[in-house]
Amino acid sequence: METVQKVYEFLEKAQTFYLATVEDDQPRVRPYGAMMLYEDKIYIMAFGQTNATRQLALNPKAEICAFKGQTLRIACTLVEDNRPEVGKALVDKMPALKPLLGEECENGVMYYLKDATANFFKLMDLVETITF
Repeated sequence: METVQKVYEFLEKAQTFYLATVEDDQPRVRPYGAMMLYEDKIYIMAFGQTNATRQLALNPKAEICAFKGQTLRIACTLVEDNRPEVGKALVDKMPALKPLLGEECENGVMYYLKDATANFFKLMDLVETITF
């Protein structure tokens, strides 16, 4: 849990992270900010019926990158988990999203990071690797 907590705290401080998915043979990257720690897993949220959700349905492997004084890169598989309690937990954490997502995040898609390898870099030097 401590390793997941360290990665989560870095993402929280960075506020914005970039999610890379694949479409055919082309990488696609976009900024995100909606995430939380729930049941000892890092969850991110994508709005439903977007290119990102379609790409992840075909290939759930993704990378996340964030910067806050150092760089964090996470290679992972994103697993969809749309239980109402997960969505509600995100809306409780980020109430500003409620008008767009609905009471239990029914207009979003929740994913948790699985089989993740998080690499922390200072400039070009790898400082630490965490797997969870």
